[in-house]
Amino acid sequence: MRLRSCLFLAALLSLSILMGACQSRPDRPAGGHFLERTLEFEGRSFRYAVFVPATAAARPLPVVLFLHGSGERGRDGHAQTTAGLGPWLRRNTDSFPALVVMPQVPENEEWMGFNARMALAALDAASAEFGGDPARTYATGMSMGGYGTWEAALLAPRRFAALVPVCGGVRAPRAVRPTLFVTAVAGEADPYTALATRLKHVPVWMFHGALDDLVLPDDDRRLHRAAAVVGADFRYTEYPDGNHNAWDATYADPAMWDWLFAQRLP
Repeated sequence: MRLRSCLFLAALLSLSILMGACQSRPDRPAGGHFLERTLEFEGRSFRYAVFVPATAAARPLPVVLFLHGSGERGRDGHAQTTAGLGPWLRRNTDSFPALVVMPQVPENEEWMGFNARMALAALDAASAEFGGDPARTYATGMSMGGYGTWEAALLAPRRFAALVPVCGGVRAPRAVRPTLFVTAVAGEADPYTALATRLKHVPVWMFHGALDDLVLPDDDRRLHRAAAVVGADFRYTEYPDGNHNAWDATYADPAMWDWLFAQRLP
């Protein structure tokens, strides 16, 4: 009886240890999922989101830096996942193959200077944490984030294997938004040629709606013409019936993703 009691107590102890070990491990989503992170950068604190793909174990991972538009500014670390690429990722969580880094600009600020550097710092942090592939790192953004895509690429011209600016521009789009422009080429007599020349080694695919009345397509048309003159590899797709929301069609286009992920740094 004493031996049987000892064996019973040992079995209970083993079961208790096993259950405790299982409870101490947080459940991890099996498929693609979003995580929130905090970045301390130059004396300020920023929240950013990271989409981790279902293929996260297959490191190194391709990485996409996504820059949101004006409507998603804030400090909650979440709003930037609610428009553009974020909703598309939620509908394709198990099939999207890349890490996506989604920083957030505070209210009433732009993707210029400091915030572009902050976005690159968030990209560095997430790439280091989740095993991002430096040869397959890409940038895309919509509207204000389209401007930001150029801003970040000009700050780090050898960082990205390809760029996809959506309904963005180079110069301020309207008099009521004088702070929205690409700072690195703002002082140039021809900012379109200057931008295309500085990034002529980077494959680019721009998208815009022909009927866009918030950021007129003229900037992208002029940039596309300038790129052709200097020999830059800038593609341009204009949706003939599209208004400002060119991002839903762009991010739902498999041809765009096939093209993007085919690009690699040497």
